[in-house]
Amino acid sequence: MPREGNIPLGVFIGLLVLLVLGWIPILGPLLAGIVAGLVARGVLRGFIAGFIVGLLGAIAVGILLALVGAVFGGIVGALIGWILGFGGTFMLTFGIAVLAAIGGLIGGAIRS
Repeated sequence: MPREGNIPLGVFIGLLVLLVLGWIPILGPLLAGIVAGLVARGVLRGFIAGFIVGLLGAIAVGILLALVGAVFGGIVGALIGWILGFGGTFMLTFGIAVLAAIGGLIGGAIRS
């Protein structure tokens, strides 16, 4: 088994963990980052994988809110969902990405 980590696999598994535990305010993104860092192996790889997990997770939430607004409110609901989804997600993206990146640093440091 190779000793090097795998950033894409870390991002994929981190996104799965974020999907399951993302509703927990601080621990969800942090745990997803830790898992991504453990799979990515290494501090820098873990940081990169955790940061990407946080960004992709926040973007997915914004898209989901826009789609829910479109389904329930038509065009006006889609516009409101888009504004709230991406406006709120834009503000929260940095926090989620930083928490996941910190978790990636921790997980990568454990495995290195």
